[in-house]
Amino acid sequence: MLRITVAVVVVLFAAGPVYAQLDQLIRGLPGALSSPAGQGLTDGKIASGLKEALQVASGKAVDLTGATDGYFRNQAIKILMPEQLRSLESGLRTVGLGSQVDSFVLNMNRAAERAAPAARQIFGDAVGEMTIDDGRKILNGGDTAATDYFKTKTSGRLTQAFRPVIERSMNEVDLTRQYKELVGLAQGIPFLKTENVDLDRYVTGKALGGLFQVVGEQERMIRTNPTARATDLLKEVFGSVTR
Repeated sequence: MLRITVAVVVVLFAAGPVYAQLDQLIRGLPGALSSPAGQGLTDGKIASGLKEALQVASGKAVDLTGATDGYFRNQAIKILMPEQLRSLESGLRTVGLGSQVDSFVLNMNRAAERAAPAARQIFGDAVGEMTIDDGRKILNGGDTAATDYFKTKTSGRLTQAFRPVIERSMNEVDLTRQYKELVGLAQGIPFLKTENVDLDRYVTGKALGGLFQVVGEQERMIRTNPTARATDLLKEVFGSVTR
């Protein structure tokens, strides 16, 4: 996606924040826009296109995961019963208590969906913090190199932003109470064993993992699929780039 020229892209990421003084930097590159890939594009459009690609990928991921059923109906990221409680889940379903388990799973996913919009600003801030080293890694990386950058730079901040939202959401739907009820039901079944699980931590971790997975999918599509370039700017910039 980003093979406009190595020189153009590396300079875009130089000297501190990625988008500072982009026009001045690009203008100093002889022939930077003379290749067929960049012909007809202004300096500003190339810079804006690179920025917009990252914003679109992360923004689309937030929109998808933050919608109702964004986690629950996406089998790739749906939050399931914690591994420690899988035997409990099977046992409860065996004795006809599957509806209680289903409600519990649904509410874990609803909590993640409510938290997802908090990622938008954090991803935006991370784009502005890119350095030359970050740019080189993304340039030389694979189809999800930008996603890997986001994961490294934002996981801590996202955890801090997600957890309070998830805790509030879980309280609103009495998820902790549901969990205790499930454990109580299991304790009345001789062959079932139960373990304590930090639900807030579990749901937060799964929510972040799912979000990054969808960001990666969106990044990969923008790099490889012209139909995923949702704006005129992306179509113009990346339509002239060959992989």
